[in-house]
Amino acid sequence: MKIAVIGTGYVGLVTGTCLAETGNSVICVDINDEKIQMMRDGKVPIYEPGLDVLFHRNIEEGRLTFTKNLKEAVADAKIIFLALPTPPGEDGAADLSYVLGAAKDIANIITDYKVVITKSTVPVGTADKVIKVFKENTSVEVDVVSNPEFLREGVAVDDFMKPDRVVVGTKSVRAQKLITELYGPYVRQGNPIIYMDERSSELTKYAANSFLATKISFMNEIANLCELVGADVDAVRRGIGSDDRIGKRFLFPGVGYGGSCFPKDVQALAKSANEHQYDFKILNAVMDVNTIQKKVLVEKMRKYYNGNLTGKKFAIWGLAFKPATDDIREAPALYIIDELLKDGATIVAFDPEAMDNVKKVVGDKISYAANQYDALQDADALIIVTEWSVFRTPDFDRMETLLKQKVIFDGRNLYDLQKMIDCGYYYNSIGRKVIAN
Repeated sequence: MKIAVIGTGYVGLVTGTCLAETGNSVICVDINDEKIQMMRDGKVPIYEPGLDVLFHRNIEEGRLTFTKNLKEAVADAKIIFLALPTPPGEDGAADLSYVLGAAKDIANIITDYKVVITKSTVPVGTADKVIKVFKENTSVEVDVVSNPEFLREGVAVDDFMKPDRVVVGTKSVRAQKLITELYGPYVRQGNPIIYMDERSSELTKYAANSFLATKISFMNEIANLCELVGADVDAVRRGIGSDDRIGKRFLFPGVGYGGSCFPKDVQALAKSANEHQYDFKILNAVMDVNTIQKKVLVEKMRKYYNGNLTGKKFAIWGLAFKPATDDIREAPALYIIDELLKDGATIVAFDPEAMDNVKKVVGDKISYAANQYDALQDADALIIVTEWSVFRTPDFDRMETLLKQKVIFDGRNLYDLQKMIDCGYYYNSIGRKVIAN
């Protein structure tokens, strides 16, 4: 099947590459000349484990191509994916200008029937707006479909190739037939393609991300309470996670959620509720809790250093919002860095993949280490922000020779408390007792 993917950001590139992997002919469109040339040269513009292998294979076999020419891309395509950004505006609402602008451009050049799929995360009612654009600009028959993505950064290729479900919003039997054919290779194990109306599909995406964000914020609240009452959040997590009505996932406390989805999706859903005169109290609380949680480590540090961080040097391990990605959008590390700099501290950071992206935002306000141990040299304390696997079993003896003091503030609860006692570290984590050797 011939497919066009408009937008080569995280979602668009993963979508296009994975669709090519099952034999489709995919052409990806972007307005950035430099990015198009980069991809034509075989360079993947994002870090996502496993994507490079599929990317190079499908380019070599001619199934995956790139262009800036929209007309060229959509001319022979049966299906057109819109994978465009929907950034939050000042009021929290999703900006649909890229999606609606692309729809208008497509409407002005198509000459035969197309299925246009919104892959971007969009508010309820967006499909209706896209349909209106096509009706106003072309007489060609078009089916507009909502098909939200549920890709987790770090395992996005596996999520696309083996989805636990595919959600599709359309009332068109003709479009359903094409989409069933398209996604058939990905659901051979029996996982469902769930068809529904467009508005329900759009809301499903926001509801899923908002619910997961709620679980994270709830567990962070429990962790904060654990510290006050002398409980251990790890024990509580295991106790409630074994209940299959609750489940084990998204119950790990930390320094708040970040990334491209949860922050803006929770905000957008709350905004959408407000537009319909509904006060979504839970979501407002989730956002408030997450804002506070991103700075919880800094508050612990201020308390430890009696409110004076001036002149202190801190090592930070982890800058990406989660491991196995270079994505720093709404990353807790950025908030922590900002607070520490305001307090007069200096910072040396290390992340396996995200340092280049942080340099674009933070610049030379902080220093960057070649590896995790170099970051520790003469630091007053270590701050752990992202739970990369490489940080889980470090050489604590080597760390001792590099740090000025054996002090760790752990925002991801990576280390066993008894291990910290045995190694003689001051260890302050989330929702557990403080080890103060």
